[in-house]
Amino acid sequence: MKNKFLILLLVAGLASLVAGCVSTVDGRSEAGIPFLKDSVEGRYERTVPVVFAAAKQVLAFNGALVAENTLNNSLEARIAQREVFVRVQELDPVKPITRLVVQTRTPAGGTDIDLAHEIEKQIALKMAAH
Repeated sequence: MKNKFLILLLVAGLASLVAGCVSTVDGRSEAGIPFLKDSVEGRYERTVPVVFAAAKQVLAFNGALVAENTLNNSLEARIAQREVFVRVQELDPVKPITRLVVQTRTPAGGTDIDLAHEIEKQIALKMAAH
């Protein structure tokens, strides 16, 4: 009887650790596995509109652009059955330095850090080409 109770308690504890909510780069919460690295960051000497336009073109090229928020400069796309979130932030308007964060999530709530890195790299190459 004690063993069954301990096993049930262990399973319940493990389920609460595995399932949870994660914050997206645009400030929302989604179901997912917490405590996993799911985002890649890059900093560029470009203005926010230039980085945002490059990110929008790359996401549309690789998949389907789902949402565009011009208030907080964030984008959401579906690429290869993955949710991709991109946020562009101005760090220093004088220089200008812009921060780009790419976050990916699988349908099961896991991460695809390789896809996030690939998208961040493509955005950087798109800006270098223009």
